[in-house]
Amino acid sequence: MVFSARTHLLCFDMDNSEIEKAVKGQALADHLDYHVGGEYEPLKTYFADEEVSFVGEEIPEAYDGWKMFFDEAVNFKGVGIGAVLVSETGQHDPISAKLRFSCTNNMVEYEACIMGLNLAIHISILELLVIGDSYLLVHQVQREWSTKNTKILPYLYHVQELLKGFTKIEFKHVPRIQNEFADALATLSSMIQHLDKNFIDPIPVRIHNQPAYCAHVEEETDGKPWFHDIKEYLTKGEYPEQANHT
Repeated sequence: MVFSARTHLLCFDMDNSEIEKAVKGQALADHLDYHVGGEYEPLKTYFADEEVSFVGEEIPEAYDGWKMFFDEAVNFKGVGIGAVLVSETGQHDPISAKLRFSCTNNMVEYEACIMGLNLAIHISILELLVIGDSYLLVHQVQREWSTKNTKILPYLYHVQELLKGFTKIEFKHVPRIQNEFADALATLSSMIQHLDKNFIDPIPVRIHNQPAYCAHVEEETDGKPWFHDIKEYLTKGEYPEQANHT
């Protein structure tokens, strides 16, 4: 994201909270200016140069260890959070929840992160790369930004306590477009309207590489392909002795 020289000059006389507000305000102004000028086009869901600003923050495909993605979803139907742990072998362990209490967007992000950290501790993960699209949370947890927000401070202290359960833990910020799995989990939970209990059985997600009707064909016990009897009938004009006529 490119900021004006005037923005940089002002930052020297600001504390961390004021810098955050200035950066957010300038980013929003640049984004609106980019889209409002000229002919109208629908707004994009992320900043046009978002990926450019994350040079060096790409998550290595061959990262040797567990990764945790987390995200939140807030819409007119509710508030949901999601997290997914990804093992070294690519095994995904998702978790999600619906929030039924009043909270700000930043509080929801912390709820999602804490839920994922608790899951990682529960299954005895000691080294973890935590990945999220909350710029504020990542910098606060890494003690690069401070906060006096009385709603966020308890969350921040709680996260710092949870971090003591790991021998090695890193936080990385990525654009939302690279956080789709956790976002989908959070969105699913936020849309649920009839949740009258505190647990829903996990939803299995399978990979199907062929149409459903192919999987319906039963395997032949004699080791021959399923079309063997049909081929014999077309060739000889009669069914084999053990053929199934139904």
